[in-house]
Formats: sequence, C-alpha cells, structure tokens
Amino acid sequence: MTKMPHPSEITRGDIMSIEDYAKERAERRKAMMPVKRERRIEVGPHATFYFESYETMWHQIHEMLYIEKGGDEQIEDELTAYNPLIPKGKELVATVMFEIDDPIRRKNVLYKLAGIEETAFIDIDGDRVMSDPEHDIDRTSEDGKSSSVHFLHFPFTDEQIAAFKKPGAKVMIGFSHENYQHLAVVSDAMIARLGGDFA
Repeated sequence: MTKMPHPSEITRGDIMSIEDYAKERAERRKAMMPVKRERRIEVGPHATFYFESYETMWHQIHEMLYIEKGGDEQIEDELTAYNPLIPKGKELVATVMFEIDDPIRRKNVLYKLAGIEETAFIDIDGDRVMSDPEHDIDRTSEDGKSSSVHFLHFPFTDEQIAAFKKPGAKVMIGFSHENYQHLAVVSDAMIARLGGDFA
C-alpha cells in the first residue's frame, strides 16, 4: 500500500478496486480500529481530535468509494478531499469533532465557539504549536455558529519535532478559546504513534 516510509499523497495507483476492497473490508476495518484508537484524544467535554495519516485517509477514501459507489468518477473527488489531510512531513493534521448528541444543546454550544478552530494548540514542554485550519470553507458562519467538524494543521519547526520526539516530553493538546479552555495530556504511546508522522 505504501511506496515510501512517510507517504504524503494517495494516488489513483494506490486505490484498490471496490470489488477487491469489499472482500477485505471486514478485516481491514478491524485492523484499523486500534490504529484510530491510538490517534484519538478527547479534549474537554465535547471535542475529540482524530489525528490523520496516509493510512487513515487511505481507509477513509475506500470507505467512501465503497459506500457511495460513485465509480471511477468519484475517485478524483475523494483524492482531492482527503489528500490535504495527510501530514506532509513537518506537521500533524487532525479532524476535530464536537460531538454532542442532543441537537438543541449542540446548537447552543456551537454558537458559543465561533473561531475556535483558530485557538487549538499542541503544547510541547511549554512551547505551543498553534493550529492552521483548512481554508476550504469558513468553519464559522456569519451569524457566529461554529461548525461541528474542523480540519486542523499543526506546522512544526525542526526544533519542535525534536522536542516532541524526545523521551519524556510532556505534550498537551488544548484550546485557548474564551468559552472552551480545556487541555488533555497526550500519552507516551500516542506521542510515539504521532511521532511517526514526521518525515
């Protein structure tokens, strides 16, 4: 499936036929569960970060093709949508979801979180890497309601990458938004997993 140690782009040549994928789907979904679990962290009562990779995006593209059955014409759209979420060597990339089951409560919470995508950060021993949101669409509406889904890039310097990978590093993920100031400590296992995203 991979062509290099840190592949940063999925091409048409990486896409299985949907017939072949269907035969392996159950096994691949099962194998993906622990991978996703090690790349997932909850921050505060509502936000969950899902850190993406070549592997998670390859799986997502195949799931979309399998479910929607758009055929060959759909492939290019999925590559365009998901390739930007694969880390490019000096960054971590996360899908952040605000998961609130009750629709009325969800709406009320999201109206308090305008611009939250600009306030996410990864803290490495006191050095903060601020988020750089995807600019495909405005994730905060004109009336001040935040989206429930955000796609965030965290660009690292070489020094920050070295600090992140240093044994014993204290890494936290959080928000500095006035209405959502929450932090979560990243486990050593997750640090090791995410450290593999750097080329």
